Amino acid sequence: MYLDIYDDAYIIKDVKARTVLDSRGNPTVQVRVVTEGLGVGVANAPSGASTGRHEAVELRDGGRDFKGKGVSRAVENVNKLIAPALVGLSSRRQYEVDSKLIEIDGTPNKARLGGNAIVATSLAVAKAASSTMGVPFYYYLGGRAADTLPVPLLNIINGGVHAGNKLDFQEFMIVPAGFSSFHDALKAAVEVYHELKTIIKNKYGPTAVNVGDEGGYAPPLEKVRDALDLLVEAIKGAGYEPGGQIAIAIDAASSQFYREDKGAYIVEGREMTRDDMLLLYEKLVEDYPVVSIEDPLHEEDFEGFAEMRRRLGGRILIVGDDLFTTNPARLSKGIETGAGNAVLVKVNQVGTLSETIDVVKMAHENGYRAIISHRSGETEDTSIADIVVGLSTGLIKTGAPARGERTAKYNRLLEIAEELEKPRYPGFKVFPRKP
Repeated sequence: MYLDIYDDAYIIKDVKARTVLDSRGNPTVQVRVVTEGLGVGVANAPSGASTGRHEAVELRDGGRDFKGKGVSRAVENVNKLIAPALVGLSSRRQYEVDSKLIEIDGTPNKARLGGNAIVATSLAVAKAASSTMGVPFYYYLGGRAADTLPVPLLNIINGGVHAGNKLDFQEFMIVPAGFSSFHDALKAAVEVYHELKTIIKNKYGPTAVNVGDEGGYAPPLEKVRDALDLLVEAIKGAGYEPGGQIAIAIDAASSQFYREDKGAYIVEGREMTRDDMLLLYEKLVEDYPVVSIEDPLHEEDFEGFAEMRRRLGGRILIVGDDLFTTNPARLSKGIETGAGNAVLVKVNQVGTLSETIDVVKMAHENGYRAIISHRSGETEDTSIADIVVGLSTGLIKTGAPARGERTAKYNRLLEIAEELEKPRYPGFKVFPRKP
């Protein structure tokens, strides 16, 4: 039985925050919201290592405790400032709730209350509403239209700030898009992941199979092509066709190796201009089954992203993460300039669920793909698994099929697949085909 939006059952009764730990052992914010109808929503704030300068600000304590990474101030902001303002509001009024959070904060980047305090509260309110209604979170978000399981982009080789090796590019992902179901896609990805472990162990020794923040391996590699060659070898070794059943995606995270003082990128020990980088990407797409490149250029280079779209936009996804930071204003500028053709969507980058929904809608209305994404510092919270189905984006990026905070999302998607009578799986239709 569905209750009316104005029903007293949805009224927020209690909001409580506490400190919990994320996957890097750092403190983060957990918020629990209870409604008058005894609906309960719990959400944790994730944390990024590779962050864009336009992201919502995490509020950390500084000082000696937790080496300065404590979140007691953010927790206190929820309990003393946010809670009194939300109690009595309807949890169904997500935009009203999120507007109240933004109003209380009063800064353009959520620096006063903390983006970590705000995102955990915003998600917990929505989950409390879905609990009160008695429906899964994905159904609450998307209704009957929420019937598409996503193609996952699985980061299985780490570089950049996510690893201790010398790879400049941050992530090398496999994309099991040539399958008829999410279950089969995940099965293939797991098999490739284990095949990759065997290959790395044989080539570099047992110590090379330790995993990074997102569950990917960090072998002692220095060159981009070495990582791509390993992925192709692992895909073939697991019995799959590179580019047919399983493609490859790259997150260059180029802002991390762009030097503003030089106006150049430092890749594999040499300085490269924007045009050098574009030529590099063109060659990689030509030589490997690459279907997506994230943050190929630094976070202010809208013109460069537009040029890359002109050159490669008909063949691959050109994804803005640091470029857009899940920010409606940044995405709007990208649409106006033709920068890229896809946006990475991280709820904690912008801070609220309603703003996230607005970004996804804007992307879809303007022909951009939206990829729902985790962060490198995660928890067992599975909200993004429901969000990717609820918003029907068809793509999710949530790490390797390893480490509990990553597998929690995949396991939730397997549950959702069973709950849906006839789940759709977009397969290769999500990507432009190579000519």
